[in-house]
Amino acid sequence: MAKIRGAVKVDTEKCKGCSVCLGACPMGVLDLAKEVNGKGYNYCYMKDPEKCIGCASCAIVCPDGVISVYKVKVD
Repeated sequence: MAKIRGAVKVDTEKCKGCSVCLGACPMGVLDLAKEVNGKGYNYCYMKDPEKCIGCASCAIVCPDGVISVYKVKVD
């Protein structure tokens, strides 16, 4: 049976760094980047992708809908 891992895709140019998703992630996968996007916001990124379970809690709570979550098979 294949193991499933999550993958989070963030539209970094639209993310305003509100941090709501950070608290929603049960695995502590997300963090805010030190870099800023074109609007001057520190955007969300996957700091520890190996821990992502693909629960999509981050995408559900994102007020701007800039997060997409995918499930990926891992060998």
